[in-house]
Amino acid sequence: MTDAHSKNKFKHEQVQYIEFLSKDVNRAKEFYTKSFDWKFTDYGPDYTAFEGDYVDGGFTTGTPVKGTVLVVLYSEDIELTQQKVIAAGGTIAKDIFSFPGGRRFHFTDPDGYELAVWSL
Repeated sequence: MTDAHSKNKFKHEQVQYIEFLSKDVNRAKEFYTKSFDWKFTDYGPDYTAFEGDYVDGGFTTGTPVKGTVLVVLYSEDIELTQQKVIAAGGTIAKDIFSFPGGRRFHFTDPDGYELAVWSL
């Protein structure tokens, strides 16, 4: 592995980018900014991208299809994150529950996508 490659944030054979369809890209940006402090870069009126430490992604105009992928986010304070999701307009689909290895909850965003948040 070269020095340049070792400094690359991309992890071999790991999820690197997630793209969502959204009926309202600006609403999606507002929701994810309020819930998770995501930062966005707009590429025209129909596309916005977010950059994370581990996974990048974007939102483009279109009609979402529920149930295709479950994206799971990590939180150091799951209760606070759940409160932020609710305050931003998300709907809790499964309240916080325990599973081997931690706790998590599921929510739907304003476009109807179901995501999960987990914590130790």
